[in-house]
Amino acid sequence: MALSKISTSYSPSQTLKSKPCVPFHGHEAKRTGVSFVPHRRLRISCSVAPNQVQAPVAPAVPSDITSNKECYGVFCTTYDLRADEKTKSWKSLIKIAVSGAAGMISNHLLFKLASGVVFGPDQPIALQLLGSERSLQALEGVAMELEDSLYPLLREVSIGINPYEIFQDCEWALLIGAKPRGPGMERAGLLDINGQIFAEQGKALNAVASRNVKVIVVGNPCNTNALICLKNAPDIPAKNFHALTRLDENRAKCQLALKAGVFYDKVSNMTIWGNHSTTQVPDFLNAKINGIPAKEVIKDTKWLETEFTERIQKRGGVLIQKWGRSSAASTAVSIADAIRSLVTPTPEGDWFSSGVYTNGNPYGIAEDIVFSMPCRSKGDGDYELATDVIIDDFLRERIKKSEAELLAEKRCVAHLTGEGNAFCDLPEDTMLPGEQ
Repeated sequence: MALSKISTSYSPSQTLKSKPCVPFHGHEAKRTGVSFVPHRRLRISCSVAPNQVQAPVAPAVPSDITSNKECYGVFCTTYDLRADEKTKSWKSLIKIAVSGAAGMISNHLLFKLASGVVFGPDQPIALQLLGSERSLQALEGVAMELEDSLYPLLREVSIGINPYEIFQDCEWALLIGAKPRGPGMERAGLLDINGQIFAEQGKALNAVASRNVKVIVVGNPCNTNALICLKNAPDIPAKNFHALTRLDENRAKCQLALKAGVFYDKVSNMTIWGNHSTTQVPDFLNAKINGIPAKEVIKDTKWLETEFTERIQKRGGVLIQKWGRSSAASTAVSIADAIRSLVTPTPEGDWFSSGVYTNGNPYGIAEDIVFSMPCRSKGDGDYELATDVIIDDFLRERIKKSEAELLAEKRCVAHLTGEGNAFCDLPEDTMLPGEQ
């Protein structure tokens, strides 16, 4: 395993500098306060045979960006497995970039990724962790905990604040970091502030990431942030960008299961349509319980149309009232679920929800926005939209409301997507409760 720390000062127009590296072994580190020391730069050897490693894509990088790293502890040790430890069952290393890596969501997610429960027990990974100047010391703490956890599948870890370095050759980008909504902040203001973050990260992905990188945007407002990100990464397929709505799907499955008196694994074909806001549409029309349409199992139509829908839309706010903070562990679980849905084949007849680019969709939803819809995957990281869905007048009306909100958000960030001057005419303040 190898860990690198990237230069601690960054701006897109600034040349980065870092110190050289020298070997430093984990057993020599003082656990009472690990400090960075100069190291000789090392070539990392992983637990994969050389002929299994794919050649990285090398897109153009801004001329004022350098790519030097420094490392410490056991992550800095260079080694090769013995011949009898090498196994053909292990796959080529996957590079996973995570922004907001020192936050609460990442604190749960990183250890799930390293354990093998997301990508599989024979899939080695490298974690490339992006933070800020304020969070850099906390990132070092995250790296120490990963170091102490002895995960055999975690081969490399890098930390830093420069997306042009952290996103280098990454095959998955989990964009969690975003500014929370503060007191008195207008929703349009939050769209602009976080939009700038995701515009810059989109540019970095376009410059240095794998050409087939899969991007999951978690930072809110995640649908429009995903749109901004993909618009700033024109060399990466728009289809590769996702906005996380899996937590909403998981919540909806749980509520249907509770009402029907079954365990939640009996609920399938659950769709969240639209925006990750209080206009989102939990779809009980197409959902199934034990393979039977949910409306045939739960006869209480009024509950389905009112209480069920509102409970999912406002679940995040209720959790904040009870817990004193927004969801972290369940969000991390839903990110892991979202990834697994793309890297494992979808069960026959089922589907999953993800906020994806609408161009070419079969539902009549406006194009050129990121909208949560039902998806299926063959397990290759790609997906197709489900076509065997029913949309009645009740469902269509609510889908249109969420669509109108996303179109308004798109106009509000036009200056960040290359579509001219921004014009904010948001219909109402529908940010998820607790983010106000």
